[in-house]
Amino acid sequence: MQPLRSASDTTRDQRLWQIANARTKFQSHLITYLVVNAGLWLLLAVTTWPLERHHHLGLPWPIWSTIFWGVAVVAQGLTAYGNYNRGERTQREYERLLNQQQY
Repeated sequence: MQPLRSASDTTRDQRLWQIANARTKFQSHLITYLVVNAGLWLLLAVTTWPLERHHHLGLPWPIWSTIFWGVAVVAQGLTAYGNYNRGERTQREYERLLNQQQY
């Protein structure tokens, strides 16, 4: 088992560090999203549903934060865990063009 490297270790791979950083940011944002939205839905359940008030446009108000913030969290997750890294795509495209130029 390899020893853990310290944050000041200058030999670490910068690309791997960026990926790890993006993933931990995503995980933090996902937890925040889940906690805040659960709180909003709980607030709605406690204050509105027992009174059976009408919702604006027939939709409960926390739906908007859940949907729009959720889209942003999904996009961040795809960036962090998917192979959509712009730097890597740029490198692959550069190598492809370089190979075409050689022929």
